[in-house]
Amino acid sequence: MNNYFLWGMYMRIRLYNARLLTMNEGEKVSFGEVWVKDSVIEKVIISESDDMLMDHDITYDTSDTFDEQIDCMGNLLMPGFKNCHAHGPMTFLRSFADDLPLQRWLNEKIFPAEAKLQKEDIYTLMQLAVLEYISSGITTSFEMYFYPEMIAKACKDLGFRVVISGTVFGFDETMDEAINTLRNDYNTFHKYDDLVDYRLGFHSEYSCSKNLIKGIADLSKELKAPVYMHNSETQKEVAECIKRHGMTPVQLMDSLGLFEYGGAGHHLVYTDDKDREILKNKNIYVVTNPSSNLKLASGIAPIKEYIDQGINVAIGTDGPASNNNLNFFKEMYLTAALQKIKYEDAAAVSPFEVIRMATVSGSKLLGLDDCDVIAEGKQADIIMIDMLKANMQPINNIINNLVYSGSNDNVLMTMIAGKVLYVNGKYRTDIDPLEVYEKANYIIRRIECSL
Repeated sequence: MNNYFLWGMYMRIRLYNARLLTMNEGEKVSFGEVWVKDSVIEKVIISESDDMLMDHDITYDTSDTFDEQIDCMGNLLMPGFKNCHAHGPMTFLRSFADDLPLQRWLNEKIFPAEAKLQKEDIYTLMQLAVLEYISSGITTSFEMYFYPEMIAKACKDLGFRVVISGTVFGFDETMDEAINTLRNDYNTFHKYDDLVDYRLGFHSEYSCSKNLIKGIADLSKELKAPVYMHNSETQKEVAECIKRHGMTPVQLMDSLGLFEYGGAGHHLVYTDDKDREILKNKNIYVVTNPSSNLKLASGIAPIKEYIDQGINVAIGTDGPASNNNLNFFKEMYLTAALQKIKYEDAAAVSPFEVIRMATVSGSKLLGLDDCDVIAEGKQADIIMIDMLKANMQPINNIINNLVYSGSNDNVLMTMIAGKVLYVNGKYRTDIDPLEVYEKANYIIRRIECSL
């Protein structure tokens, strides 16, 4: 592919000789081209035949001048992936606390290490996560972590789109402080700018008192805002909630009025019929995190049942401490493959449904309705997939290839809001990746010495 890309600039760019997976309803993979102006998609031209468009097939007027014209050489353009549950700054704990179940992992390893973090650490650690995201074709992440101001700054400086989730937890004695933090962060970062947004969120039922969850529900009603949280991730979590409150986490939260404005539950591995009825009726999204759930031995979420019952599903990587990487192709593969085993059905969840979770459903969950598909007027959050790699040949079914054989090596380009951040294995940012790596290593060495 030609080195036509410039970075850090808004431009008028023509991407031509491309295969297109627009994810618009009813559209199949086709040949065509995409024009980008500033941060938005200006025009999409689709061939009426199954052949590549030639220049003589396209009518131009005198205004059709471009800063860059990129020959895609038959490679695939599609919407970027939306990582709908992540703890990006936990990059410092990659391969630090492995081979433990969730509660021991949290209480014995993760929480003590996180207590040693300094505010400035979050900036570097989030940068490290973003570098990994864009090389995986991820154009937006939903970040649940501390110090949202540092997450926002790290993402803005790299040109990465982020939605930040509240992550408060605590009990009655700290309830007022937690609610005030959530309200203040929402007022500060909700619709902060073109690349940064914010949603109400809290850690989980088991890390919050009932009164705190009720207080968050009241805040949700005050702001008319959805709420997001870890939910029903393990059998132990569900059983202990039933012991405390006489009902599952989903039912408890619903009884407290938490779901009146929608939202999502991260994981939702263990749900019963009543839970699923609530999720459907209250339009609560499920965010599945298959790698993390496997590694922590938490279980396999019933994705097929969610889909069959009309419950919306999106995909997340979870954090690099429990995954341990942020490879979205792995998440898509496992989302499909694990359902085959769980239901003893080789066709349990189709590859197209998985791609839809990774793009359109993720956008809807995050409230980013202008980032879901490739269409005129939408945000230019576009990735290019290398179809000339051996793992994509022969081209029998492109969508199946993406889910079953795709990898990070197939990401040729990641564009966010019309700016190319990654191309041909190189980052196009003002950040030196080696400096980020060095700082991240310093942070974890400092923390290890203090534990």
